[in-house]
Amino acid sequence: MSIPEQIDGVIVKLKANVYFEGKVVSHSLLFLDGKKKTVGLIYPGSFHFNTDAPERMDIVAGACRVKFAGETGWKEFAAGTHFNVAGKSSFDIAVDSGIAEYLCSFE
Repeated sequence: MSIPEQIDGVIVKLKANVYFEGKVVSHSLLFLDGKKKTVGLIYPGSFHFNTDAPERMDIVAGACRVKFAGETGWKEFAAGTHFNVAGKSSFDIAVDSGIAEYLCSFE
């Protein structure tokens, strides 16, 4: 799956999802078939997230580092790449400089 330049036919929730005092901000995209994605920005810092459902995170612009639950090392992800996170899990994500833009798909 490549990262789309735009997503058609969705409902956009205007109220932002704001985390970590505004350092991570996203908007929810709701599809007519019931699927959900979020599109957002991550500013410099390191942040911990828990997951309910499995997630695919596509990095649209910028770069980040990720440490998955149970692992000790960080993995780097640049624009055009993605990573998957298991449901009922967690991960740490860090942006060292600039802004990382992402598309999160809930599977």
